[in-house]
Amino acid sequence: MKLTLREIASHVGGKVFGDPKILISGVSEIQSCVQGTITFLSNPKYRKYLAETQADAIFVSDEKQLTDKNGILVTNPQLAMAQTLGLFYPETQSKPFIHELSTIDSNAEIGKNVTIESGGVIQTGAKIGDGSTIGSNTVIGSNVIIGKNCRINANVTIYYNTKIGDNCLIHSGTSIGCDGFGFVTHEGIHEKIPQTGNVEIGNDVEIGSNCAIDRATIGTTSIGDMTKMDNLVHIAHNVKVGKGCLITAGFAIAGSSEIGEFCTFAGQVGVAPHVKIGPNSIFAAKSGVTKSLKGGKVYAGYPAREIKEHNKRDALLNEIGRLRKKLDQLAQDRVEK
Repeated sequence: MKLTLREIASHVGGKVFGDPKILISGVSEIQSCVQGTITFLSNPKYRKYLAETQADAIFVSDEKQLTDKNGILVTNPQLAMAQTLGLFYPETQSKPFIHELSTIDSNAEIGKNVTIESGGVIQTGAKIGDGSTIGSNTVIGSNVIIGKNCRINANVTIYYNTKIGDNCLIHSGTSIGCDGFGFVTHEGIHEKIPQTGNVEIGNDVEIGSNCAIDRATIGTTSIGDMTKMDNLVHIAHNVKVGKGCLITAGFAIAGSSEIGEFCTFAGQVGVAPHVKIGPNSIFAAKSGVTKSLKGGKVYAGYPAREIKEHNKRDALLNEIGRLRKKLDQLAQDRVEK
């Protein structure tokens, strides 16, 4: 499949610079481009590759970056790249089917155009919305509700009473609705607290591989619309995650904490129990959130604080270290004299 630069620009809403008739056969990375492809410049760190790239065209947000190269001027080069990938790799639509080796309880409700692959298990009272797909060896527990056009990949376990909205994607190995970590220690014995709540997931949510989202002890653990989770994320019991959050790998949040809308968490961030994080917060990698934060700022460190304050403290500690070395050297010089 080949598209002209003009056709791609029309699709992404951009302006062509150079030859609009050149043919493009795919998308490639700017640091390892091949002829016949289009690439993109989004991160300034990759600007050094502009001069030597072999790509026939480039998505840019500043026409000055093109010099003598073909390209398309767009507001967001990364978004244009994503839209172009969709042109070259459209989602394949297979005919819906229910495999003969799947197990579906007679009391389950299966919508129209649903696919249930080999080994899929649908337990009593479960409801699967129109156009959804249940992967191989995935278990949908009793009274689970799954919305329309969801994709639940292979080897996922969704426990009883869980509710999942429309257009959700859940990757392999994930468990939703398992027991929260709740125990009361009495006279040297850890007594388990019954986990009687559920999990509710909004619309357009994506959850990566090998994640765990615990059911509430009482009430609901909830994930807001349009939130996206990477692999290896743990959401504990009674946690509330707001709309539009971006949560990357290794994130873990303890019970009964709340996250506001459109928060972003870099890798391996940890959140203590019973804290509230305000909307539009950004956390640097390996931050440790030990207390409630108002939000709307960038945070870093352990304990997490505004990144400017974190950097000042780091700079001060480094300076103290240098001063100590100087003092030690002065003391050594005096001893030698």
